[in-house]
Amino acid sequence: MEQARELVLQMPRYAELPTMGLYLEQVTAYLNERLAPLEDVRLTSAMVSNYVKHHLVERPVKKLYGQEQLADLAFIAVAKNILPLADLRVAVQIQQNSRFNRSDAYDYFCQELEAAVQAAFTGQVLSSPTVRTDQQKMLHHLALAVAYKASVDRFFAATCDL
Repeated sequence: MEQARELVLQMPRYAELPTMGLYLEQVTAYLNERLAPLEDVRLTSAMVSNYVKHHLVERPVKKLYGQEQLADLAFIAVAKNILPLADLRVAVQIQQNSRFNRSDAYDYFCQELEAAVQAAFTGQVLSSPTVRTDQQKMLHHLALAVAYKASVDRFFAATCDL
């Protein structure tokens, strides 16, 4: 059996997120394109509206979503496949209320996710700093869970194609 091909994920950093507001359809298209390598990580307009309704994401201003909302939605899109809704709500609050500013917290999430994906698909061992907060550990483990789930999903998708 052929081994699953390597997955490369390159998340936009906070400073690279669009600074002009995006409409709902643009938000889902933008984030789905960035998250496409993870295959089962997708957002729909209905999902985004639901996250706003349940106060996981701030309401758009004049129907436009900004950088903070895009960062929150990227995190939610990734985490929702691993966490139940109650835990997702707590994880979003942790991410939003991080001791770091919002952009640093989002960039840290991107870094952890990219490293976890690389490790899951190449078999490399992740090096991790010795001092971490509980929140950083949670984020690290969440990223690993998402990466390994994507790896397993890809394995079974390739197996079904045989």
